[in-house]
Amino acid sequence: MGESHQETQDPSQEREKGSYIQWSPEENKTLINLLLDAVASGLRDSNGTFSKFTVERRILSTLNRMHGYSKTYQHYSNRMKILKTKYLNAAELLRFSSGFGWDSTTKRFTASKEVWAEYLKAHPKFKKFRDETFEEFDDLKLIFDKNIATGTNAIGLGETTDAQTVRVAETEKKQAKCASFKKETKN
Repeated sequence: MGESHQETQDPSQEREKGSYIQWSPEENKTLINLLLDAVASGLRDSNGTFSKFTVERRILSTLNRMHGYSKTYQHYSNRMKILKTKYLNAAELLRFSSGFGWDSTTKRFTASKEVWAEYLKAHPKFKKFRDETFEEFDDLKLIFDKNIATGTNAIGLGETTDAQTVRVAETEKKQAKCASFKKETKN
């Protein structure tokens, strides 16, 4: 009968709800693809994140040019928090919950009906992971996994460690190599 609100909306207007600027699915996909390219190019810092310079010069400039908007570093930071939270909530299924798997073909989490029933009793807000696909999961894993603490090298209370012994042994090996190298260069 008439045009929908979405069809009549001026695309040059910022799509705002209060002070929050929404990201379209296309912008979201472009951001993820640009982040994947940046990861593949080795543009992450040693802590696993991207510098403000990299984000503004390489990622946001391309994103804004492609979509005709002017997203700022603050918009990027807010979006990254949302994407990281979404990823961490989903990754929790695989990391801390027995009986779950990931099917990268169907882009869905897998588990028996019984496992889902038990999990959803304790985590009802995660029902979406049973019912919906999560297209970005594999991509977000590549983007976020490097800068997420997994506890792999954690030591619990009451546990013993031989970390000092290992450090001393490594130092002794390095000193021995240096000493033999010095002998070779003198001769």
